[in-house]
Amino acid sequence: MEISAKMVKELRDKTGAGLMDAKKALQETSGDMNKAVDFLREKGLASVAKKQGRIAAEGVVEMLLTDDNKSGLVLEVNSETDFVAKNNDFIDFVKNVAEVVLKEKPADVEALLKLNYPNSSNTIEDILNEKVSVIGEKLSLRRFSIKEKSNGGVYGYIHGTRIAVLVVLESDIETSKLEELGKDISMQVASMNPKYIAREDIDTDYIAHEREILLNQAINESEEEEKAGKKAKPREIIEKMVEGRLQKELRDVCLLEQPFVKEPDMTVKALVEKTAKELGGSIKIAEIERFEVGEGMEKREEDFQAEVQKQMQGK
Repeated sequence: MEISAKMVKELRDKTGAGLMDAKKALQETSGDMNKAVDFLREKGLASVAKKQGRIAAEGVVEMLLTDDNKSGLVLEVNSETDFVAKNNDFIDFVKNVAEVVLKEKPADVEALLKLNYPNSSNTIEDILNEKVSVIGEKLSLRRFSIKEKSNGGVYGYIHGTRIAVLVVLESDIETSKLEELGKDISMQVASMNPKYIAREDIDTDYIAHEREILLNQAINESEEEEKAGKKAKPREIIEKMVEGRLQKELRDVCLLEQPFVKEPDMTVKALVEKTAKELGGSIKIAEIERFEVGEGMEKREEDFQAEVQKQMQGK
């Protein structure tokens, strides 16, 4: 299979690998992008956990909570350029749409687009299309998530217009007393981006896949050391190393096991237990939701020649 420059660039963007390393990985895996990522990780040439979530699109996220903290939402609306994402009119549009979502609780984006825009006889889709024609670039209501909790509360945090988080706490404690904890955990999720709440939530296939990657990585490291004249590590030592690395990785992706960002000597689990004891009740982190602008999307490819021609023609 022919390996194109575009494929190499995509792999480099995902992993941070060098040009020749990325090209070789694609050649060795017949152009399979996922296998190429694993190949680079096994060779110790990629930091996937940090690179896979790289942001590749523009837009705005919004987070909104009801006054009683029983409901909350996060919403993402995308634009093509950062310039539009910083436009006050665009940001106001997103805020207004968020209010509609929280009030009407539509089933999905399609249903949301059919609802009326605040103080207007037009639908949200109509207003969105108007803004597209005025601004001159594509805008899209990408996604939203609504969380509700009767026996506990919903809390959140928004970092600028780029990251929005919801945290659902299940508790028998008065909702208002949980606000500080709810915000602290929301900031933790925004900062550390955990994939799971607890260890038992982790998919067994994910653990098996990561263990295999780390094992191959450790074997490759041992072989390189042997080539350099060092003594080869016994298999049981390699397996212990792998288990240690795996446990560290699992701690990193589990919210309850992460060090609390405000007090790194304490885990999030310890923070929750401490707060529950102080407030005289039970607290459980029931759900987390984190939206980051553009995650999982690719930035449009700029055709600079066409752009220059357009400008020269006064279009």
